[in-house]
Amino acid sequence: MVKEAVPISTGSKESTPIVYILSDSIGETAELVARAAASQFDGGEIEIRRVPYVNESKEIGEIVKEVKHNQAIIAYTLVLPELKEVLKSEVSKHGVIAVDIMSSMLDALGQLYGRYPKLEPGLVRKMDRDYFRKVDAIEFAVKYDDGKDPRGILKADMVIIGVSRTSKTPLCMYMAHKRIKAANVPLVPEVSPPEEIFKIPVNRLIGLTIQPQLLNEIRRERLKTLGLTSNADYASMERIMRELEYAEKIMKKAGCSIIDASNKAVEETASRVLEIYYRGERHGR
Repeated sequence: MVKEAVPISTGSKESTPIVYILSDSIGETAELVARAAASQFDGGEIEIRRVPYVNESKEIGEIVKEVKHNQAIIAYTLVLPELKEVLKSEVSKHGVIAVDIMSSMLDALGQLYGRYPKLEPGLVRKMDRDYFRKVDAIEFAVKYDDGKDPRGILKADMVIIGVSRTSKTPLCMYMAHKRIKAANVPLVPEVSPPEEIFKIPVNRLIGLTIQPQLLNEIRRERLKTLGLTSNADYASMERIMRELEYAEKIMKKAGCSIIDASNKAVEETASRVLEIYYRGERHGR
């Protein structure tokens, strides 16, 4: 029978519960579990205090004393047996609650694999190359957003061009989560596009367009959020038509695919972009 959880006194009903995250890596896994659990208490707030890279037993005693002083609990992902034993001894001595996030899953997987785990700290980060590629792609998208630096065009896996408010930035961030480095360049009639967009393979260049009336509505709303009048030239139909015609001219000159993003979710547009990108890569274009 599952026992009912007993609330821990914090000295004040308004106090935010504190959870110390102890890890021999960065502690990301335990924090995610702690926050997910806290969300089950009417979305309760929780204060996370990470203690990453715990690799010496002598520091554990001081950490446990601090946890007890703050009437907190511990969630840990230590994999080294000697550190886990020291922690178990310390929390027992001081009457502190500690939750082992990893052991049950390690034991279960050990039975499934039919062998013992390596028990080597930080393996998930060492092995997950995709994680680092994703981080690099996100940083790339931020750095080369909105045509900030044309040099990024030739470094990018994918370049998105189009007029303002066609969802270029959200699309690039979505692509980054797929580990694709994407840059975007706004097309404005008064500014010549960077020559670099005419030098990259056509499968790596995508033009976004949108229905004029929808763009008018989007821009009017954007002006309102900025506290500006909605009848500014930026949102006028005359201006929008001129921008879209100019953008189409540039896209045709570059020879890239053009996607109408009207009323499309970012995921839907991204699916089409990825199809074009990978098809070109397979055929060496």
